[in-house]
Amino acid sequence: FPPISLHLPPPLSPLCKAGTAVKLARCPAVVNAGLFCRRHDVCLYLKRCYRSVSAFASGLSPARGHPRPTALADRIRLNRLSAEPPHQFDHSPTVPNPDPFGPSMDRVLVTGGAGFIGSHTVDLLVEKGYQVRILDSLQERVHPRGWPSYLPESVERVQGDVCDRRALASALEGVSCVLHLAAYQDYMPDFSTFYRVNTVSTALLFELIVEGRLPIQKVVLASSQAVYGEGKYLCPACGPVYPTFRSEEKLSGGDWEVRCPHCSGAVEPQPIDESTVSPHTAYGISKYALELTALNLGRKYGIAAVNMRYSIVQGPRNSFYNAYSGIARRFTLRLLAEEPPVCYEDGQQIRDYVHVHDVARANLLVLEDPRADYRSFNVGGPTSTRVLEFARLLSRICGVEIEPMISGEYRFGDTRHTFSSWDSLAKLGWRPENGLETILTDYVDWVRAQGTAGIRNFYADSERRMKSMGIVRASSSSAGGGST
Repeated sequence: FPPISLHLPPPLSPLCKAGTAVKLARCPAVVNAGLFCRRHDVCLYLKRCYRSVSAFASGLSPARGHPRPTALADRIRLNRLSAEPPHQFDHSPTVPNPDPFGPSMDRVLVTGGAGFIGSHTVDLLVEKGYQVRILDSLQERVHPRGWPSYLPESVERVQGDVCDRRALASALEGVSCVLHLAAYQDYMPDFSTFYRVNTVSTALLFELIVEGRLPIQKVVLASSQAVYGEGKYLCPACGPVYPTFRSEEKLSGGDWEVRCPHCSGAVEPQPIDESTVSPHTAYGISKYALELTALNLGRKYGIAAVNMRYSIVQGPRNSFYNAYSGIARRFTLRLLAEEPPVCYEDGQQIRDYVHVHDVARANLLVLEDPRADYRSFNVGGPTSTRVLEFARLLSRICGVEIEPMISGEYRFGDTRHTFSSWDSLAKLGWRPENGLETILTDYVDWVRAQGTAGIRNFYADSERRMKSMGIVRASSSSAGGGST
């Protein structure tokens, strides 16, 4: 195959490892779009959207001779050209590629793509013209009826476990990027499951990419605000502090507030930035282990990785059948049955809530923006809110005038006040567009459209189970409960 020399203006000129211009040569099947052509030792600094030299030529603008942007290759990789030269070229030694055309740069794998965050992210990917493959185990407690009807018909659906080597390897074939959103989260003390699904699946993902020398460009991973543990506080005497979890002795005595770990004085909760982590639950620890795995293996093998630390995500499609679906589900089901929402502790806990649509936008942003590579980001709501305020707003949206009940019970392992700063993500152009009232209105409308027959029994059963397992516990102030 004859050598071809393309004269492109900086910074689009192909570069070799030494930083000098090279000819695009000896590559009859593909002008490989990775940072490094593993078949011919040619660093192209151009991306996989052009499948052959002739296709590349046809993609040139006649007026300027510039490559015409097409799909994910350009958004992820050509954007990077204006940032800095690549410092890593390949995951492995030079080997033949059995697929002469390589993966489609439009094809993205979304693990957990049938789920809450995953399905909304899939919707946005499809809307933007991507080819999407979903790998989802369709866990019965989340998807009791199998594949949900809301998934776009165009997506490729693969049922399988992210911890199953064969299933995951098959799902990775022919894709260029992965959104690893499959996760396990619950209040039950099945600690090993947290690590198996959240952490081991991440290690397996990178293992398969490196072992198979797959040309995966980027991996975006679902992490959590839970990596911060009890969060950040300000002590007037000691400055910023990061307390450990509240003890059983304090909680059982109804002493809810956090104290300074140094002087035991009163502290004020602060927005949490990404700088300090201190997880104390199995879920939080498994998510931070996921982050460390992705960032370190990603850097070592040149696979861009981004961790997304979601705050409390709410909105349509949040499963009724998952006890971790949270406060909106618990309160809404009770209110629609004309029963008061039950607030744990004293209802004064501070949280931030983010709409699932805003989360999907954040996922797409970091997928396409190279400035996000090898970083972790908070994905939080526009404001912080006390649980009692949340319950009263939801009551108004449901059209039910019932005052919330303060039970005095507590869920062992819960944090007192946690709300995230999303300043880092704002610098990339993202901000949450939906306030709490919109979040709750969208959720209540969706719940009413689904019907709740039989769901209340599930809710009551899950509450009883958590109490029997010692997850929800009584405090000295919980006798009889009472309303505010």
